[in-house]
Amino acid sequence: MKPVFADTFFFLAVLNPADVAHARATELSRSLRRQRLTTDWVLTEVGDAMSVGGNRAAFVEFCEFLKQSSLVSIVPASRALFERGVALFSRRPDKEWTLTDCISFVVMADEGLAEALTGDHHFEQAGFVALMK
Repeated sequence: MKPVFADTFFFLAVLNPADVAHARATELSRSLRRQRLTTDWVLTEVGDAMSVGGNRAAFVEFCEFLKQSSLVSIVPASRALFERGVALFSRRPDKEWTLTDCISFVVMADEGLAEALTGDHHFEQAGFVALMK
């Protein structure tokens, strides 16, 4: 079975019990026994969101957990992938897709993935299935 892409939306919902999507994210995290693929850029967004208060230590612990997990693969940052994301970003001025979204879409296309652990409608605009919608 193909992996599923794990987006910032999913990770933040899992990590924050006050997030409106927490229950759904937690349920999917426990029940969906498929490989998860994410990127260094997604993890950068998660880290940025957790940069205040006492959340830094929780983010570092979370990153260590992901690196050790047999269910998670992290696509490393590279100049080539960054440039491909920028190229998609520049071709779609009609969309409000973030650069991180564009890089995610490139990775998903490269890997032949159709589904993402996200509630972000931008993934649906790009032709993918958002499993948290």
